[in-house]
Amino acid sequence: MAKNLVIVESPAKVKTIKKFLGKNYEVMASNGHVRDLPKSQLGFDAENDFEPKYITIRGKGEVLAALRKEVKKADKIYLATDPDREGEAISWHLSKALKLEDKKVARISFNEITQTAVKTSLKNPREIDMNLVDAQQARRMLDRMVGYRISPLIWQKVKRGLSAGRVQSVALRIVCDREAEIDAFIPEEYWSMDAVFAIKGEKKPVVAKLVSVNGNKFAASNKEEMDRIIEGLKGASYHVSSIKKGERTRKAPLPFTTSTLQQDASKLLNFPISKTMRIAQQLYEGVDVKGYGTIGLITYLRTDSVRISDEAKASAAEFIRNTYGEEYHDATVSGKNSSNAQDAHEAIRPSDINRIPSDIKDSLSRDQFRLYQLIWRRFAASQMANAQYETTSVTISGGNCEFRLSSQRVLFDGFMSVYVESDEAQEKSNTLTKGLTEESELMLQEFDPQQHFTQPPAHFTEASLVKTLEELGIGRPSTYSPTISTILARRYITKENKNLYVTEIGEAVNNIMNEFFSTIVDENFTANMEALLDGVAEGRVEWKSVIANFYPDLEKAVSKAEAELEKVEIADEVSDEVCEVCGRQMVIKYGPYGKFLACPGFPECRNTMPYFEKIGVACPKCGKDVVIKMSKKGRKFYGCIDNPNCDFMSWARPVTDKCPKCGGYMVQKGNKIACADAECGFVFEKQED
Repeated sequence: MAKNLVIVESPAKVKTIKKFLGKNYEVMASNGHVRDLPKSQLGFDAENDFEPKYITIRGKGEVLAALRKEVKKADKIYLATDPDREGEAISWHLSKALKLEDKKVARISFNEITQTAVKTSLKNPREIDMNLVDAQQARRMLDRMVGYRISPLIWQKVKRGLSAGRVQSVALRIVCDREAEIDAFIPEEYWSMDAVFAIKGEKKPVVAKLVSVNGNKFAASNKEEMDRIIEGLKGASYHVSSIKKGERTRKAPLPFTTSTLQQDASKLLNFPISKTMRIAQQLYEGVDVKGYGTIGLITYLRTDSVRISDEAKASAAEFIRNTYGEEYHDATVSGKNSSNAQDAHEAIRPSDINRIPSDIKDSLSRDQFRLYQLIWRRFAASQMANAQYETTSVTISGGNCEFRLSSQRVLFDGFMSVYVESDEAQEKSNTLTKGLTEESELMLQEFDPQQHFTQPPAHFTEASLVKTLEELGIGRPSTYSPTISTILARRYITKENKNLYVTEIGEAVNNIMNEFFSTIVDENFTANMEALLDGVAEGRVEWKSVIANFYPDLEKAVSKAEAELEKVEIADEVSDEVCEVCGRQMVIKYGPYGKFLACPGFPECRNTMPYFEKIGVACPKCGKDVVIKMSKKGRKFYGCIDNPNCDFMSWARPVTDKCPKCGGYMVQKGNKIACADAECGFVFEKQED
């Protein structure tokens, strides 16, 4: 009988797929890429139409040797790498590395690793899609250009083996820009006021919020204004001026894409992005489930499409009707992809909705179960009816003011019987007593005025950074996780309690990129480049033209930066610290964790010390020097040099000025100087140096 060879990417898939196929099929794994551009050089010939030079990846010789041995025995070879651009490129590289030109070769792809999907793909083989291959080649070469031409300049400037990247540098800039906004933010005072009313004949009082004064929207920016409003309400009587009822619909959520899965897993499960992708990969490739054997539990995990196959819709409809009832299924539900979605395959969903999470819990690890349950619930909810609420809005009038309270009551839970979205998880719904009518007699019990201060923009989290990258069209589903992992690994940013902060090294790299390579870190430029790569994948744009248009501008920018960096190249700065080992004046060096002091007598003398840069400001607590320090995770702050004897610290940079209003210390906030005490609130414009 004829023998067939199926080549997949991951060894984890081999066992799963082998089970579905007969004895005529041998299944082997390439373990990812087998060829790449050489590490020691740029990897393409700019003088010869940008022709790439590929070599076998070190360590893949044995894998290729084993594959060649099986290729000789096989009558037909099926290339079954992942169903995306990178998977298509791996199939193409395999065909070249294994010299399959004279063999019967077919490309097959499947969105889920189930028996039906795998066997269907074998019945519908195709040729390698060179448009997808070329799009991946273009992306790889663009990334190589940026990394290999700009990184050496950063080494010169920051003096360490750091790196630049076409997408990672834009992500870093986005985080840096947000941190600059936060640093420059000046809190502003404002007030709100609740009023507590007793209802005659009812035990439970109601709480209403002040919404208008003299017919205008309520606004008070200080206590004096608030006190005047309260004074004007003395002796006022209160009555219910209107009760409005209505209905509200909450639409069922769309099924998960890579981005939305990463965001919800972060918010609801507290998973880092990299962990979400790792566990999703396990669920996709196959898990040994009691009663089923090894089987893929979810569809392909790298997608920006919300499309669902007709078969999956029909299966979901039957499950929902049988489990929840006819009224819970919505036959009209459909998802619309965003304008830049590739729609190469489906949204992320369970491979079989009848495989209920609780039924297979014992076969999964705790984290596998939690992520599978999240995916299952989201998909089930996406095929269910909308939730319906009854809303009630009550306006209470008194004097020249209006107060308002509102509530909502669930009329039909619909999809919410299965799934609550992450932004609803903390939502609370008020309930109103049924005894409150327009004829109700109200008695004021108390006013509750509250002081607030406006808050700066939130620090990015991994989830919100992924959301922003997706909204701006920067990167694609397969790049979000490695992009964030790279800038974390390089210590350009650090993570504390989910929040991302820029480190000193990150600031230095971002400043260089902004100064010399502003185009590359421009959000619109990067998004347009992604659109061009999409055009290549669709066959509308020639891939080498993208490279040819980009390369000369990059070379020009690199040449300009090389010339100017030579002029501003920073020699080791001599400190006022004396080496306690050999007596030389110690110099300031950069390391992976920021600046440190090192003896210039290296390698004879290897003494090093922590470096604390003085900012010329006396500690508000003890009078000694305030210095720049780094947290354990690489975030910059300002502290007393006499720590631990003095515990002063500030995230914002202190200045020499004392607050004329309260006498406290002041800090720099962008182009303003502000009192460190937000309740004081004193601010003035910073004088130009």
